[in-house]
Amino acid sequence: MVPPVVAPSWLRAHRREVVLADVRWYLDGRSGRAAYDAGHLPGAVFVDLDRWLAAPAAPGAGRHPLPEPEVFAEGMARLGIGDADPVVAYDDAGGVVAARLVWMLRVTGHEAALLDGGVAAWDGPLEQAAPEPAPAVFTPRPWPAARLAGVEDVLDPAAVVIDARDPDRYRGDREPVDPRAGHVPGAVNVPTRATLDGSGRFRPVEELRRTFAAAGVTADSDVVSYCGSGVTACHDLLALELAGLPQGRLYAGSWSQYSADPDRPVAVGDRPS
Repeated sequence: MVPPVVAPSWLRAHRREVVLADVRWYLDGRSGRAAYDAGHLPGAVFVDLDRWLAAPAAPGAGRHPLPEPEVFAEGMARLGIGDADPVVAYDDAGGVVAARLVWMLRVTGHEAALLDGGVAAWDGPLEQAAPEPAPAVFTPRPWPAARLAGVEDVLDPAAVVIDARDPDRYRGDREPVDPRAGHVPGAVNVPTRATLDGSGRFRPVEELRRTFAAAGVTADSDVVSYCGSGVTACHDLLALELAGLPQGRLYAGSWSQYSADPDRPVAVGDRPS
């Protein structure tokens, strides 16, 4: 299987062997499709996060619950991604959005990787023409229960729970989209940006290990990752894998699901509890 993250040099050497996927999406409502149309890596297909990588939002499930496997499979097939096709996904945000597709593919046994640094790291020309891929065969596979977590898991003191949101949302200073501000009691803040350098590329493996060690992650930890809606949490999970640490589980409902219930406990401030 390809590594969870690949450099532009790797992509240039293997370009004919992979499907490129542009997974740009913006929390502020800007159009990822418009960004793709304005310029994307040559041959890349556009993956609509809301249509193919998430089910409809609902308070009991969160803003981006995992889609039914059949929906995910339909989207991949329409985009020309087949069962045996390796995928390299990218965005313009350090991979924090494209990580959702990569994680979904990898946990269901497909080869997939993030392009380290995304659009900004690509030193070749961009194109505006959208390819017309031939439909492929992509077999639905169930989401593996061993890689998922629920509300009871993020409240389990035996788990190391990491919150991938920005520090101000973790502290509860602001909450722009979800019902309540704060974080799950006991969760440690490991913002996705903490795993990236100033150019939007992953920090060296030893630095990643130190970052996660500071959050209490060891080689034997049961790690659960969450964010606002289960998208950027996948980036922390890929960073764990890149660092050679336990793969961890995704709490797909994340804060958008957890905070929708007024009876669930909430913590605020810099400390986990």
